Amino acid sequence: MKKIISIISVIATTISCSNAQQTEFSKETLEYQLTTKDNNKVSFNSILEKNKGKKIVIEIWAGWCSDCVKAMPKVKEMQATNPNVAYVFISMDKQFDKWNTAIEKHEIIGEHYWVNDEKMMKGEFGKSLDIDWIPRYIVVNKLGKIELYRAIETDFEKIDKVLKTK
Repeated sequence: MKKIISIISVIATTISCSNAQQTEFSKETLEYQLTTKDNNKVSFNSILEKNKGKKIVIEIWAGWCSDCVKAMPKVKEMQATNPNVAYVFISMDKQFDKWNTAIEKHEIIGEHYWVNDEKMMKGEFGKSLDIDWIPRYIVVNKLGKIELYRAIETDFEKIDKVLKTK
């Protein structure tokens, strides 16, 4: 019986640690080079630095992702009710031109960056952020610390609550 309790305790600890809230991005994530709409490279860290002093909502998405497209009205509603927040969209689209077409088609307002990795979510950047589903939302506070690390399209109430905190 003691062995079973011990095993359950180890499993519970492992699960709770793996779901722990991240407060900082890894070195790999910060150094990752994303592609801009004008086809230049920029580090993820420079995007965060550019927006320091503002709350930032980061959405990892793709034009081919039906859940991402379905969530767009909620994102636009969030933007309307939180106009002082920076909105950063990071795409997992397979091709540069399809990414740009999706931005225009869905009239997405904000900063846009492309991962440009044929492995998409399973690539270097996706792994560094533990991306297992898109759309994925991350909220960063004015000091550059992560306030909400793992939110998906069903978590808009949670995102809104974090945006309302100081």
